[in-house]
Amino acid sequence: MKHLRNLKTRIKAPTPPFFRKVRSLGILLGAIGTAVLSAPIALPAAITTVAGYLVTAGLVATAVSSTAVEKEEALELKGDAPG
Repeated sequence: MKHLRNLKTRIKAPTPPFFRKVRSLGILLGAIGTAVLSAPIALPAAITTVAGYLVTAGLVATAVSSTAVEKEEALELKGDAPG
């Protein structure tokens, strides 16, 4: 239960600038993949497969970057902060 609380705290904490860019890129990849998958025309299997990978990569990048915090904040969450 403690780990779940820690995860909620990490998600609510401010995200570093680099990971904000990664999150935006992940959302973009997911949107492109979703648009290709939902196209009203029949597409070759290779394109459909790549679109599925884009959606997956976008989802993973967005989820991981949402839990990233600055080093000082990570120490505070862990309870090892100096002072």
